[in-house]
Amino acid sequence: MALSIFTPSVTGMDSQSHALETVSTNIANINTVGYKSSETMFYTMLGSIPVVKGNAASGLQSTRVDTQGVGYYDRTLITSQGQVVASNSNFDVAINGNSNAFFNVRDSYSGDMYYTRAGNFRIQLTDGQPYLVANNGMRVQGFMPNEDGTFGTSISDIVLNYPEKIPATPTSQVQIGANVPADGVENSSYGIMVYGPNDNGANMNMVFHKVEGKNNAWNVTFEMDGATVSSEPIEVLFSNDGKVISPTNFNLNVTWADGSTNAINMNIEKMTQYAGSSGITNIKQDGQEGGAFKEASIGEDGIVSALYTNGETVKIAKIALSSFAAPDNLTPISGTLFEANGASGNAVLIEDGGNYLVPQALEQSTANVEKEFSKMVVIQRAYGMNSSSFTVADEMLQVVRDLKS
Repeated sequence: MALSIFTPSVTGMDSQSHALETVSTNIANINTVGYKSSETMFYTMLGSIPVVKGNAASGLQSTRVDTQGVGYYDRTLITSQGQVVASNSNFDVAINGNSNAFFNVRDSYSGDMYYTRAGNFRIQLTDGQPYLVANNGMRVQGFMPNEDGTFGTSISDIVLNYPEKIPATPTSQVQIGANVPADGVENSSYGIMVYGPNDNGANMNMVFHKVEGKNNAWNVTFEMDGATVSSEPIEVLFSNDGKVISPTNFNLNVTWADGSTNAINMNIEKMTQYAGSSGITNIKQDGQEGGAFKEASIGEDGIVSALYTNGETVKIAKIALSSFAAPDNLTPISGTLFEANGASGNAVLIEDGGNYLVPQALEQSTANVEKEFSKMVVIQRAYGMNSSSFTVADEMLQVVRDLKS
């Protein structure tokens, strides 16, 4: 029974030692992306003899507080928000404005799903496939694109497959606004860039030739280097007030050097015939040159896209986010990785997770150096007092021992 006097001080030193370990872990992870700090909590431990309340009928009563030291447990402050800072990686992304939102990552070996706030992602080649992975190598989960540009409803590993080149978009429609000089010239030329199925563009000259003997009448022909425009001269008539009478639309057929062809509808209803110089005021055409892959990145909508040299983008995937009924009850696997359990509830996919994403940014650790060092001082003092209690108890037992001898 005399040995029980050591229990409070021993459990106290053990608990404070564990609390120091927690503080040390927080300090060590002060720069760990997405780290959620933990804190050690304490509770009193009941002894082996229960405390019975007074009962007049049985005569059993006790006023003794039969506690035997202190116990501890840890809690991780999962829903605390770390500071979001800019980074220089296209695959870094932070969750901001919603503490109950997590990236989904899957262990490719066990197949188990985990959740994290650490968005420092990277590409990892496995069997020739470029997977988007977390810093621990687990595969980031998301929605893959459908052919119509939408995304699927079930999540899977994000694989960054994209074409190295995208072909040119052939021109099918051209709308031009320009002025044809009403007098002083016999012809006027206008250059228009058009694209073929396999061509990155060529200049097509639309030439207006004045028709002899007719007022406000012009024959229009087309010239191209490296391609042939099959069209008879088109007579265009203007009104006396300078507006196009007819035709306002006509079709061309272009044959390129490689044998490919495309039909182009020309809209000239915005052309004018006024006194003065010729000049193009506006050209619109729906063609596009081909492009080579430039870079891939994550956008604020969570969509992973490939950017090409012609300015076009191709959707690769969309990052998935999940929430929980009780996120603070998630099981910490590490300071940045969590697992769902019965107390936290199952993961629920967030429909519009892009509202909370900040591209090229990272959520920093929630550990605070000043607070952790303050805790360390308190822990050190508490440990010292417990060790003093142990020393006093030891001296008392020595007195008892000497009395017996």
